[in-house]
Amino acid sequence: MNHTVQQLLLAAVVVLPLLGSVAALVPAPPGLRGRGPDQAVMRHGVTVTGVVLAAAIALAAGFDHDHPARMQAQTDIGWIPALDIRVHLGVDGVSLPLLVLTALLTFLSALYAYFNRPSGPSPKAFVALLLLLESGTLASFAVLDLMLFFLAFEMVLIPMYFLINRWGGAERERAAWRFILYTLLGSVVMLLGLLLVGLAGGTFDMVALAADNGGKLSHTTQLVAALAIIAGLAVKAPMWPLHSWLPDAHTAAPTVGSVLLAGVLLKMGTYGLVRIVLPMTPDAAHTYAPYLAAFAVVGIIYGSLACLALARAGAKGDLKRLIAYSSVGHMGFVLLGIATLTPTGVNGALFANIAHGLITGLLFFLVGALKDRSGTTDLDQLSGTSGAALYGRAPRLGGLLAFGAVASLGLPGLAGFWGEMLAMFGAFDPADGLSRPAYLTYMALAAFGTLLTAAYMLIVVRRVCMGDHPVEPGTGTEAERPALADVHGHEFAAWSPLVALTVLAGLWPAALLGLTDPAVQQLLAGGTR
Repeated sequence: MNHTVQQLLLAAVVVLPLLGSVAALVPAPPGLRGRGPDQAVMRHGVTVTGVVLAAAIALAAGFDHDHPARMQAQTDIGWIPALDIRVHLGVDGVSLPLLVLTALLTFLSALYAYFNRPSGPSPKAFVALLLLLESGTLASFAVLDLMLFFLAFEMVLIPMYFLINRWGGAERERAAWRFILYTLLGSVVMLLGLLLVGLAGGTFDMVALAADNGGKLSHTTQLVAALAIIAGLAVKAPMWPLHSWLPDAHTAAPTVGSVLLAGVLLKMGTYGLVRIVLPMTPDAAHTYAPYLAAFAVVGIIYGSLACLALARAGAKGDLKRLIAYSSVGHMGFVLLGIATLTPTGVNGALFANIAHGLITGLLFFLVGALKDRSGTTDLDQLSGTSGAALYGRAPRLGGLLAFGAVASLGLPGLAGFWGEMLAMFGAFDPADGLSRPAYLTYMALAAFGTLLTAAYMLIVVRRVCMGDHPVEPGTGTEAERPALADVHGHEFAAWSPLVALTVLAGLWPAALLGLTDPAVQQLLAGGTR
C-alpha cells in the first residue's frame, strides 16, 4: 500500500474518534434524527466506531507483513520545538494488533449500547465519552513520542471516570474515585520517569531512544527512571499489589465500560513495558525483571484464590467481580512473560494481551446480558433450583458462557492457551543473567495458577449453567420458571466476532506471532527502525 495512504489511515484511526466525540455533542440535523435525538446520537456512535474499525482493518491489510519490525505509516511533524516534542505516529507488529483490537471492541460496545442503552444521563454525553476514550486508547498505541504517550495515557482516565460514575451500578462513585486516584497517582510517578529518560537521552522520540538502547543513560538513571515508569504502568496493568482499584471499577461499571476497561485499558500498561522499559532502559529491566516476575506470580495465585472464594456457595460472590479478579491472574501471565526478557516470553505476553481482550470482553458482555435478564449478578441467586440454569432456559447464552469460561481457563485450541503457555516456556529458560531456579519456581507456581483457574471457571459454569428443575412444595410436580430470553440478534452480532477470533487465534497462532516476533526480537536486541 502507498505510504501516504497508510499515513492517512493511521491519522484517521486516531483523529476520527476525537472529531466524532465533538460532533456527538452537536444537535443532529432533523433528517437524521430517526425516532428521536437519543437514537440519532447512539447511531452516530456506531457509525463513527464502524468507520474507525474499517480504517484499522484497511491499515492492517496494507501493512507490510514481510517487515513487521519496521515502523510503518509514520507521520513525524514538529509540535513544540523548544522541548523537541513531535507529533510522531507509526505502527509495527507490536502495536498493530492492539490498534485493531481496540477499534473492534469499541465498535462492538457501541453496537451493543445502541440496542441496550445504559440507564443514566444524556446519551450524547455517553457517546462523546465513549469516542473520547477510543481516541485516547488508539493514540496510546500509535504515538512514538514519550510526551504524547503520556498525554494519550492520561486522556482515557476522564472519560472512563465519568462512564463509571454516571452510568455505573451500586457504589459507582466510590469505584470511580478509586479508579481515578490510583491511576492519576501512578501517572504522575510515570511522568517523572518519562521526563528523566527524555532529558537524559536527549530526545523524547521513542524510535530514537529505543535504537540507542539506553546508551546515553547511566545505570543509575536507568534504575530510577524505570522504577518510576514501571510503577505507573503497573497500576494500569494491573500488577499485584496495585490492583485493588480494579474489582470495584469493574463491578460498578456499565457493561460497555467493563468490556473496554478489561479488553483495552489494561493493555496500555503492559504495552508501555514492552515499548518503553525493555528497549530504552535495558539494564534496569534486567535488574527489576525477577521482582516483576515475583509480583506477577503472586498476582496469578492471588487472583485465582480470590475467584475461588467468590465462586463457592454461600459467599454471595458477584460474577462481575469474579471476572475482574480473573483479570488480575491473567494479566499476571502477561507480566511474567515480559519479565523473562526472552522473545518467547514477550511474544507470549503480547499474545495473551490480545487473547485476554477477546475472551474477557466476551465474558463481560455475557454477564451484562445475564444481569439485564435476571436483574442480578449474585452467584448464589444465579445458581440452585431457582437460579439461571442457562442450559435449560437459554441454551445459546449458556453455551456462550461455557465457551468463554473454557477459553479463559486456557483450553488448547482456543486463544487463551498460547499466551500462557509461551509465558511459562519463557520462564523455563529466562534471559542470560536471570536466576533459572527462581524462574523455574515462578513457572511452577504459574502452572498451579492455571489449575486454580480451571477450578473456579468450571465451578461458575456448573452453578450458573446447570441446575435442577424447581419443584412445587407439597406436590412434587415441576414448577414453572420465569421466562429467560435467549441470545438476541444484536447480541449475536456483537459477540460473534469475539468468538470467531478466539477460535481463529487458538487454531492459527502464527497469524499473530508472525507479526509480533520480528518486532520483539528487534526491541530486545536494541530498538526499532
